[in-house]
Amino acid sequence: MSDLIYSQRLDRLTASLSEQNLDGIYITNMTNVRYMTGFTGSAGSCLVTMDNQYFFSDGRYLTQSKSEVKGFNRIIGNEAHLKMMSKNCDLSDGIKLGFEADFVSVSLFNNMKKQFTHVNWEKTSRIIEELAAVKDDTELDALRTAVEITDQVYKEVLPMIKVGVTEKEIANELSFRYRAYGDGEAYSPIVATGANSALPHAVSGDRPFEKGDFIVIDAAAKYAGYHADMTRTPVVGEATDRHREIYEIVKVSQQKGLDGVKAGLSCKDADALTRNHIDGAGYGEYYIHSTGHGLGLEIHTMPRLSSMSTDTLQENYVVTIEPGIYIPEWGGVRIEDDVIIQKNGCEVLNQTSKELMILD
Repeated sequence: MSDLIYSQRLDRLTASLSEQNLDGIYITNMTNVRYMTGFTGSAGSCLVTMDNQYFFSDGRYLTQSKSEVKGFNRIIGNEAHLKMMSKNCDLSDGIKLGFEADFVSVSLFNNMKKQFTHVNWEKTSRIIEELAAVKDDTELDALRTAVEITDQVYKEVLPMIKVGVTEKEIANELSFRYRAYGDGEAYSPIVATGANSALPHAVSGDRPFEKGDFIVIDAAAKYAGYHADMTRTPVVGEATDRHREIYEIVKVSQQKGLDGVKAGLSCKDADALTRNHIDGAGYGEYYIHSTGHGLGLEIHTMPRLSSMSTDTLQENYVVTIEPGIYIPEWGGVRIEDDVIIQKNGCEVLNQTSKELMILD
């Protein structure tokens, strides 16, 4: 990504800090460090004030940070980050610095107070997450590519699903192809057959596919750090009337979600778009998770489309729409697409068919 993008993110962050009467923020969550600086390593933190910005890491990342970190003064050493901050950053008495309360341990917070007795530490929540939820064009391009890879791999792997093949064999094939075409899998693929398909987050195992099984395939690619997410549910061998009934209810529910989401809609109401249909069909007790979630540098980001959410959809949020029905000891169906929220609707990224696929 260009230096301009990181400069724009910094401007948005400092404006948000100013609105909250903060003089700066100490960032320790690695996803947020990456979002603000471009650093992809596993150890780093950064300090942003109204006058300057600093990135801290150790000697392992001397060369990597030089090429990746954008717009921050790099401070690399073998001391604790707080000690490097104390030696290199002039923080005035009484400065109000935010910290990411959702990610800072009690031990780290105590060290912060001990090392910087003259700083007023203020707990914050979701400042950077809210900025990151609105995607810029470069992020949208990365997400589109991740979805394109996801669609292509599904098309290639689907013919491999036959009676006797195991969940793990298909999961491994998906992972291999995601690595071949992109950055790898966005998460461990879920391939769940038969009764296992009634477990929303089943772990793929050695169970073979059998005739009459629904197969929940929840798997996706990652590209340039950005995560796609897709679920399809084919059936092996033959589809009974019950298969068709459950599948159609979920399909219509998902389409209602796609048709109804738009900027300005509350996430609670977005959840109701899919949930009301499944409730009305008599299967509400088997819809056991929320309608969707945000996507980005992590597979689950804000917002969450749930009945308990207090968030509102905004333009250029990227979220999933993924209703499901899960009947214990029988099986389940989930259909999931990734969408870009727009002013009057959404752009559906996934192109994989949602018609019920019956595999030989």
